[in-house]
Amino acid sequence: MPIRWRLTIFNALVIATILTLLGVSVLLLVRDALLSGVEYTVRDRAESVARTVELGQSLSASDVDRLTLEGVFVVVRDREGRILARTVDTGPTGGSGKPFWRGAIEGKEPVEGRVEVSPGERGYVYAVPVDPPQLGSLSRSPYLYRALARDKGDPEADPSPVLGEADTIPFPSEARAIEVGKSYEAAGDTVSILAAMTAGAIFISLLISAGGAYLLARAALSPVERVVASARTITAGDLSRRVPVQHPKDEVGRLAVTVNDLLARLEGAFARREEALSRQRRFVADASHHLRTPITSIEGYARMLDEWGFEDPDTAREGVATIHREARYMRKLVEDLLSLAKGDEGAPLNPRPHDLDAVAAEAVEAARLSAGTTRSIHHVPTREPVLANFDPERVEQAAAILLDNAVKYTPEGGVIEVSASRHDARVRLEVSDTGMGVPPQETSHIFERFYRSEAARTVRGTGLGLSIARQIAEAHGGSLHVESVRGKGSTFILQLQG
Repeated sequence: MPIRWRLTIFNALVIATILTLLGVSVLLLVRDALLSGVEYTVRDRAESVARTVELGQSLSASDVDRLTLEGVFVVVRDREGRILARTVDTGPTGGSGKPFWRGAIEGKEPVEGRVEVSPGERGYVYAVPVDPPQLGSLSRSPYLYRALARDKGDPEADPSPVLGEADTIPFPSEARAIEVGKSYEAAGDTVSILAAMTAGAIFISLLISAGGAYLLARAALSPVERVVASARTITAGDLSRRVPVQHPKDEVGRLAVTVNDLLARLEGAFARREEALSRQRRFVADASHHLRTPITSIEGYARMLDEWGFEDPDTAREGVATIHREARYMRKLVEDLLSLAKGDEGAPLNPRPHDLDAVAAEAVEAARLSAGTTRSIHHVPTREPVLANFDPERVEQAAAILLDNAVKYTPEGGVIEVSASRHDARVRLEVSDTGMGVPPQETSHIFERFYRSEAARTVRGTGLGLSIARQIAEAHGGSLHVESVRGKGSTFILQLQG
C-alpha cells in the first residue's frame, strides 16, 4: 500500500477515534445535564408545593400553571395514599418495592427515584412528607373536598380533584405527602437529536479530515515522487544529473541533498575508476613496450649464438654482454614495476625517528661509487641532525633514485649537491644538478609513469624512477617537486612530515 494511503488511513482512524470519544463524552455530559435539570426542576417545585401546604396557604391558578410547566405533575396524597388532588389524570405507575409517598410519610424524609410515570414512559418522582394545619384553620372550597362529599354518599364526587379548577386552591388538612414528577421523554428526545447531529458532524468531519489528510500526504510526498522520477533517469553512463531540491531544510530536501551528494561521490568514484583503468591499460601497454625491446634483443642474440655465434669469439662475447645488459635492464624494470605495484596497494611503512641528513650522506656515498669520478657529487652537511619520523629504507631508495636521475642527465664535469634541512613542521631533502634541466611544459609530466622527455630519451631508462620517488614521498604524507631552468640544471625537492 502506498505511503500516502497509509498516512490517510492512519490520520482518518486517529481523527475518527478522537471525534467519537469527544462526541460520546459530550453526549454523556449533555444527557447527564438534561437529566439533572429535570430532577432539579422536580425537587424545586416539590419543595415549593410542600412549603405552601405546610403554611396552610392556597395556590392560584397561575401558580399551578407555573408549577406544571415543562410537563411537571403534582399529586397530593393522604396518610393512606389516597389521592386528594392532582394535576394529571394519572400518577406514577411503575417501580417496585415501597411506594415513594409511603417511604416519605414513614421516614419523614423526601424520597426520590426513577419510575414509570405513565405506560411506556420513564420519569423522575420526588415525594415530600407534609404536615398541613388542621382543617378548621383553612377556608373550605367545595371542589377540594369532593372526596369528603363522596364519603357522605355523593356519587358525582371526584375522589381526586384536579388542581386548577378554581382561582384559588387551598389544600385539605388530610394531605400527608406531595409527589412531584416529570417525564424524561423531552430530555431523551433532545439527546437523540443531539446524537444524530453529532454522528452527522463526526461523519462529515471524518470525510473532510480524510480528504485533507490525503491531499496533505500527496503534497508532502510529491517531492519524493519527483526525486524518484529524476533518479530513474540517472544511469551509470550519466551520473552528472542531479535530483531537484526545492526545500533543502525539510526532510525531503535533506534526502534529495543526500542523494545528490551520493551521486557526486559515485560520479567521482566512477571517474577515478575510469582513470585507474585508463592508467592500468596505459601502464600495461607501456610495460609491454619497454619489455619488448630487451626481449627482442635477447632473443636475437640467443638465436645468433645458437646458430653460429660461438664460432667467432668476439661475436660471442658481444652477444653474451648484450644479453646480460638487457637482462639487467629487464630486472630493473620488473623491480620498478613491483615497487610501484606495492605502493599502489598501500604497502606498509616502517617509520621511526631518523636523521634525514644521514640518509643524504649514505645516498651520496653510494652514488659516488656507481658514478665514478667524471661528475662531482657533494653532500652539504648540516650543523644539527635533521630528525624526523620516516622509513629510512624507503626514503633512501627515493634519494638514490633522485641521485641516479641527476647523474644520468648531468654531463661529465658537472656538479651534483645533496642537502637536508628543516622548514617549520617539515624536513626537506634537495638534490641539485647542473644538467640539461627540464622544459617548463614538461615539469608536470616527468613524474608520470613511463614518461620521458624528448631530451631524456638520449639516455636509456625505464621512466619509472621519479614515479616511485613521488609515491614514497606521498606515502609519508609529503611531496616531490622540481625547480628547473633549461640548460642550467634542476633541483628536486623531497619534503616529508617533520
